[in-house]
Amino acid sequence: MQHFRIWDLPTRIFHWALVFCVLGSFVSVKIGGNAMVWHGRFGVVVVGLLAFRLVWGFTGSTYARFAQFVRGPAAIKAYLRGQWQGVGHNPLGALSVLAMLGTLLLLVATGLFANDDIAFEGPLYALVGKEFSDRAAGIHRVIEPLTILLVLAHLGAIAYYVRFRKETLIMPMITGSKVGAGETAKGGGIVAFSIALVVALAAVFGASGAWIQKPPPPAANSTPNW
Repeated sequence: MQHFRIWDLPTRIFHWALVFCVLGSFVSVKIGGNAMVWHGRFGVVVVGLLAFRLVWGFTGSTYARFAQFVRGPAAIKAYLRGQWQGVGHNPLGALSVLAMLGTLLLLVATGLFANDDIAFEGPLYALVGKEFSDRAAGIHRVIEPLTILLVLAHLGAIAYYVRFRKETLIMPMITGSKVGAGETAKGGGIVAFSIALVVALAAVFGASGAWIQKPPPPAANSTPNW
């Protein structure tokens, strides 16, 4: 069996960076206190990663593109019947990818405006009122267990492929290569990468709130000179 290139380097970096940031976000929010500063930072980075992946899903190499792995009901039925043949994400895996991206987008979007009524405020908290922020925080807390369930389902799928199909899904995401019959991924050159990177950096800057003008400090009380 031959080796062929399936996952390009940007896709692999995105994947493992997202794993690191999601894990870091979970750990930091459980620690609380000063660690919430890092929770916010991880969230801002996730915004950039998701923005990059959305652009890369249209401009990246073959198996990273949404058009290659997002299929309709017919493909899902064929996969469940054991009749689907393909390389890359299978039809059910594609739904998992879309669900994960959509859930994380909603999670970070609400987190940018949320607050914890103690010391943490999202980087875009200043753009909204307290009432809106509280609602965003409530949605953010509801989405968290859903994200955990999706991660567990993802890990379960990896274990299933290793145990029953004798196929590892982790090594190709590390090396970029897969053993089997398949065509090497094409596309996703430097121009496409540059466009996705610029969009990602712009998303990070927007999510960070660095562009929001801070209110002037209160005027100091002058002491009369007697």
